[in-house]
Amino acid sequence: MPPIPGSGLAKGLAVTLRTMTRRTVTAQYPDAQPELPPRSRGVIGLFEENCTVCMLCARECPDWCIYIDSHKETSPPAAPGGRERSRNVLDRFAIDFSLCMYCGICIEVCPFDALFWSPEFEYAETDIRDLTHERDKLRDWMWTVPEPPALDPGAEEPKEIAAARKTAEKLETQRAQAEQGAQAAQAAQAAEQPAQAERTAPAERPIDEEGQA
Repeated sequence: MPPIPGSGLAKGLAVTLRTMTRRTVTAQYPDAQPELPPRSRGVIGLFEENCTVCMLCARECPDWCIYIDSHKETSPPAAPGGRERSRNVLDRFAIDFSLCMYCGICIEVCPFDALFWSPEFEYAETDIRDLTHERDKLRDWMWTVPEPPALDPGAEEPKEIAAARKTAEKLETQRAQAEQGAQAAQAAQAAEQPAQAERTAPAERPIDEEGQA
């Protein structure tokens, strides 16, 4: 049966009439900011204190968009007769977001938790060269990284937290014992001072009737 002429137009008008009575779901960006999930892949933040310049993130990056420069510093031995220790000092850490494809491999392979995802995405530039973020700018993105979600109440405590808590409790016990020992020593010293004063005080000489000693 051939289609009725004008049936397509009628269906289109019916859809238009149905949607005209519905509430709009369009967000007027940028006046209304979108509510992004915490794990959105917006930009990468750098926690510089955790970086050991292992270069693992740069080697695993499929786009080669991470640039790292460093130098070695030698520290004196901790004890006499020991050997000097050398460590890597970070000079430059930059990410070219014009090349980055947001795969997240650098964040996953970092063994020291120095890279994090931030849901911020408003970093468009008029010049492509400005999309290379140096370590100072990557550090600023760290302030936009949300806190990790809470653990399952029934989950086991991470081993790292348990070890850190055990060490903290041990140090607290040692500090309390040291304070108790210091208080006991002060109390003993305070009790000994009057007795020592009595032993060192000169004996009083008797006075005769004329008032002479």
